[in-house]
Amino acid sequence: MQSIKDTYQRITDTIVEQLEAGTKPWIRPWRGNARRSLAPRRATGEVYRGINTLMLWVAGQMFGYEEDTWMTYRQAQDLGAQVRKGEKGTLVVKYGTFTPKDHEDDEDRAIPYLKGYTVFNVDQIDSLPDRFFSPAEELPTSSVPHIDTVEAFVRNTRAKVSYGGTKACYRPAIDDILMPDRERFDSEVHLYSTLLHELAHFSGAKHRLDRDLTGRFGNEAYAMEECIAECTAAFLCADLGVDHDPRDNTAAYLASWVAVLKNDKRAIITAAAKAQAAADYLTALQPGAGLTAA
Repeated sequence: MQSIKDTYQRITDTIVEQLEAGTKPWIRPWRGNARRSLAPRRATGEVYRGINTLMLWVAGQMFGYEEDTWMTYRQAQDLGAQVRKGEKGTLVVKYGTFTPKDHEDDEDRAIPYLKGYTVFNVDQIDSLPDRFFSPAEELPTSSVPHIDTVEAFVRNTRAKVSYGGTKACYRPAIDDILMPDRERFDSEVHLYSTLLHELAHFSGAKHRLDRDLTGRFGNEAYAMEECIAECTAAFLCADLGVDHDPRDNTAAYLASWVAVLKNDKRAIITAAAKAQAAADYLTALQPGAGLTAA
């Protein structure tokens, strides 16, 4: 079995490869299918979380998969289906703890582990039941500038959002979000991707999640926070059924993230975990919300 360090390195190498190619790996890649969710799912219907979401989005972009359901080779066989010859699987990870037999009564002796395993997209598998595939639908020909579900989601967080000017930012000193005038955005995709990005920064305030980036300095801390915010926006867009558009795609913006990931192979794992925590926090503020188990 691969060591935890090897698994960290494989994940980091995959993300860095995409960033160096000028692509943000957390952009939702799917097009033109009606889905219950934009997040990748297991064969059971359970939604993947954290770093596994990012890894499966990466594979979706690289290989053009249209579907969002993934399963192991054995799961496909159990359904009477078969992974096509030559298809390449995608790495996902399982977190857990185990306690040595001689310390079973001592909770402090629990040892964390990270285990990698391989899954395949249903687009790579022949003879699966129809329930694993989404019906195709025509793409809308015009944009919808106002999405009530997202507007309600933001209102329920009680974040103060002001529209005006040309800048998008979260202002810690007065604890509010400033957005450009709505008409400055090309579409609702650009608007809500930006708004949810800033909402992620809002979640990290000291009196909320108190996001701790100690140990990172200057540009590295900034890049890490931006990576967390962008991943959070992608997770929330998926949960809310909204396309995600990157807030910025300049070479310098991407290069700063590449530098952080190359300096610390655990950085993308940390960013994904903190982004999932931010998405969970904001979702828990919704009426009747219940958090999904990790």
